Amino acid sequence: MYGCYHQENRHRIEDMNANGHQPTGATEPPREPRSAFSYEGAGSGIIIGDAWHSLQLFPDRTFRCCVTSPPYWGLRDYGIPNQIGAESSLNEYIANLTEIFQQVKRVLRDDGTLWLNIGDSYTSGNRTWRDADKKNPARGMDYRPPTPEGLKPKDLIGVPWRIAFALQADGWYLRSDIVWYKPNCQPESVKDRPTRAHEYFFLLSKSQDYFYDSKAILESATSKTGARNRRTVWSINTEPFADAHFATFPASLIEPPILAGTQPNDMVLDPFFGSGTVGEVCLRLKRRFVGIELKPDYAAIAAKRLHWQETKGDGNRTNGLSRPEAKRANRLPRTPPGGQRTIPFGGVEEDSR
Repeated sequence: MYGCYHQENRHRIEDMNANGHQPTGATEPPREPRSAFSYEGAGSGIIIGDAWHSLQLFPDRTFRCCVTSPPYWGLRDYGIPNQIGAESSLNEYIANLTEIFQQVKRVLRDDGTLWLNIGDSYTSGNRTWRDADKKNPARGMDYRPPTPEGLKPKDLIGVPWRIAFALQADGWYLRSDIVWYKPNCQPESVKDRPTRAHEYFFLLSKSQDYFYDSKAILESATSKTGARNRRTVWSINTEPFADAHFATFPASLIEPPILAGTQPNDMVLDPFFGSGTVGEVCLRLKRRFVGIELKPDYAAIAAKRLHWQETKGDGNRTNGLSRPEAKRANRLPRTPPGGQRTIPFGGVEEDSR
């Protein structure tokens, strides 16, 4: 659910060099490096940490597919300092997501795809807070972002397409816009526009040629074959989740991207893991996954959903691969981790072609 990357990475092992040993002159015995996963099982794992830093743990071309939904801009307050979605500027929000998805692109295989769900919002009219309600406690906010430059009060912002175009300009191939139609959408009390009943799901690829199993997601049809190519409007009900008061993916929305974008035993990434729907679907479809979640409470909800026990993971599992070197603009306060080692996974693509 979260992608804040402005805090000290909790997985850093202090006083250890790149070989996992203490510096020369240390008197204590070296400590055994531990897994970076806080929860793990079935060749998969959950990392509690911010998205940008946590992605540094992985070598290039590790994952076949990424299916995710970052926090929407200005719609929720999850109580995390510097959280993604709480930026005062829309441009800053888009820039932050673009930088995270640069790292996603790095860790995707060259034939990999990104399936990105994102919702839209309206300008706040420069209101500074919003009440919660009984049906949706997370709706309450003690901040509201100002009206973006160039927009007016009551304007629909167009956030999904602004993000899609930013990623396209950053080198992603924008392959499809999918409309997620919600037949059971939440009612709205507005009287001067239609009630919103859809969100967008964008299919983006790292390369011009990529893996896409169209046969795995055929739709039923009245033709002779009884099937047709998947259309771009998906009618899928939202599903309540008892352990969470925040928005969650319905599993039936996640199945088509995973079936189309991966094969059994492939690695799937969700850098905004939330309640763990992507992980649940992956395990049912015999895929492996890594979920990154900043808020420990939500990681615990996901682990409970997967029937996983907490591990002692608070470090890094070494495998002889050095941490990828990456630099980013110090636009917001952050402390980059040092001396990280990457997490080993079978099936890492050595040569993309």
